[in-house]
Amino acid sequence: MGLRPGRVDEYFMRRALSLAIRGTGSTSPNPMVGCVVVKDGRVLSEGFHSHCGGDHAERAALSRIEDARGAELYVNLEPCAHTGRTPPCAPLIAGRGIARVVAGMTDPDGRVSGKGFDFLQQSGVEVVRGVLEDECRSLNRGYIRRATLGRPWVTVKGAISLDGGMALENGESKWITGIDARTAAHRLRSEHDAVLVGAGTVAADDPELTVRHTGGRSPLRVVLDSKLSSPPRSKVFREDTIFFISGEAPPANIARAAASGAEVISVPSESGRLSIPCVLSTLASRGVCSLLVEGGPSVIGSFFREGAVDWLSLFISPRIMGKNRPFSGALSFMAMDETVKIASPVFREIGRDFLIEGAPECSPAL
Repeated sequence: MGLRPGRVDEYFMRRALSLAIRGTGSTSPNPMVGCVVVKDGRVLSEGFHSHCGGDHAERAALSRIEDARGAELYVNLEPCAHTGRTPPCAPLIAGRGIARVVAGMTDPDGRVSGKGFDFLQQSGVEVVRGVLEDECRSLNRGYIRRATLGRPWVTVKGAISLDGGMALENGESKWITGIDARTAAHRLRSEHDAVLVGAGTVAADDPELTVRHTGGRSPLRVVLDSKLSSPPRSKVFREDTIFFISGEAPPANIARAAASGAEVISVPSESGRLSIPCVLSTLASRGVCSLLVEGGPSVIGSFFREGAVDWLSLFISPRIMGKNRPFSGALSFMAMDETVKIASPVFREIGRDFLIEGAPECSPAL
């Protein structure tokens, strides 16, 4: 028994999404896009956007076939109609004789939004939009955040004990979770454009902030260090690291960081706390669409206080740590109604540990 017409569109859209996800970690600030060209129920060609500056998914797919006349094209994002790093896709699609375009969502970028669909329809191409839209928006949530709110999608990641500790009272934190959970955490790093910690984490753990235990590209390293007081021999003093500082940072410290190849950016601060909105908007201006926050309680509390957390990935170890440094120790509420609640949390078992994930109820909708 064959698929119903609506199911056919969903089937090929899922195929486009499976192609798009291959660009994870490589396309920012561009979106992840996959494309499937179909005729009479048979796939003629497919492609995906592999890296920023490379061919868009539609061009990659159409370049593999000579005759696309009368075919249908499935793509998870509206084809562009403007010239950026590469030529526009909508004129190419129309020019190759595609009869029908099925798209997952409208592009939120103001240079594109609706214009690609308009061009196609004016060129006589049938356009169907909104197929598996929720899945399509979720895949490119970082791209959407940057286009609509001017900041990256922010994921807070932590590892805690059953009694909520991120570290023992003396600061020891290696290792709360087992190797399976740590591998999953490194996979999270590979899926984000940047990873952020505070000066306290640098001083206590001297993290590399690279991807290990799994494949994938290491993200940009970001350190919040108001006075740029991180130990000079810390592993983060290198290229592909940005230090955000305040006006209180000594010039000698700034010069030392710059000599290591790191970039130093000053942002406004208040009572020693750097402006999180300024940090996020600056990262977005650098093309960062997704940010993984791995800091300690102070940094994590700052992001929650600003309402700048879009997703929580919390690894939980089945151990009791006793007196400890708590995950949310920097947050303080006067009533239960003020507390942070996770909408529709999902639990997974990872090795001997557990992972709870979900979006805070206060996170803006996609």
